[in-house]
Amino acid sequence: MSAELLHRARSGDREAFAELVGPYRGELHLLCYRMLGSFQDAEDTLQEVLLAAWLGLAGFEERSSLRTWLHRITTNRCLNTLRSAGRRPQPAAAFPAPVPEPSAHNEVLWLQPYPDLLLDRLPDGKPGPEARYETAEAISLAFLTALQLLPPNQRAVLLLRDVLGYRAAETAELLDLTESAVTSALKRARATLDATARGPERPGPVPGSPQERELTERFVAAFTSHDIDALLALMTDDIWIRMPPMPFEYQGTENVRGFFTAIEAHRRAICRLVPTRANGQPAWGEYALDRVTDKLHCVGMLVARYSGDRVDELTHFEAGVAASFGLPRVLGDG
Repeated sequence: MSAELLHRARSGDREAFAELVGPYRGELHLLCYRMLGSFQDAEDTLQEVLLAAWLGLAGFEERSSLRTWLHRITTNRCLNTLRSAGRRPQPAAAFPAPVPEPSAHNEVLWLQPYPDLLLDRLPDGKPGPEARYETAEAISLAFLTALQLLPPNQRAVLLLRDVLGYRAAETAELLDLTESAVTSALKRARATLDATARGPERPGPVPGSPQERELTERFVAAFTSHDIDALLALMTDDIWIRMPPMPFEYQGTENVRGFFTAIEAHRRAICRLVPTRANGQPAWGEYALDRVTDKLHCVGMLVARYSGDRVDELTHFEAGVAASFGLPRVLGDG
């Protein structure tokens, strides 16, 4: 951090401020997303963070790094958002067809996907010495889902300690807690994550590898041909289907078969999958043909998780998230 740049920013130079905080914007946005589980909430909260940093720059005493000071503002802004009485899940729209009884009811309805393009733009920076999670694991939908089950303080402590790698004393100072409170919150948070873990899993193919491309091509072919048997043949026996903000979850090939059969008319309307990536995983915009306009309209987004040479989880998101991935609302060719 340049002392001259900091002086200019404190003197009201907005361009100097933008240059000062620019290297940290990506990781601050990602911290907001991990805390809130919502890409849109992360966008809004980051703007609040930057405004608070601009207004409070005179109070930055340089006892810590600028990055640490920004992490403090970001984490506390996110905690305020999580505690807001007005932040409530919106009622999910009715499913377009009667569906069978789900295997489970999802407790996490706020979750949205995160574009890999933004991850690619993050500066190379290693987490602190206390980090326990690799970046890829700490952005996966499975990790994000487990995080959203934690109370706000535990969520903040776990992210600061196990993802960003702050020491206990540093975390206590960032959150205005005692070190013993941080240690206790971290212990409870880790226990919750351990309890929700699915156990040992076979890693999927390396992203971008020929093996991943081959599995992806087979999945897309089965999905767009509406061949349930071919689709199920690509899935593990304990496959999970999730669709936030709807609370339904289906586990296992027979339950998934029943679900796919129930929504067959809806499935058959989807005739193209446009590839993207989300949370380090293969993803697609789902497009269905509008018979009136003869154009393809985005009707949702699908994210897959691979285990070995199979799909072990599919998460469907509503069409509103597609714009964050550069996916068009309408494709001109039907």
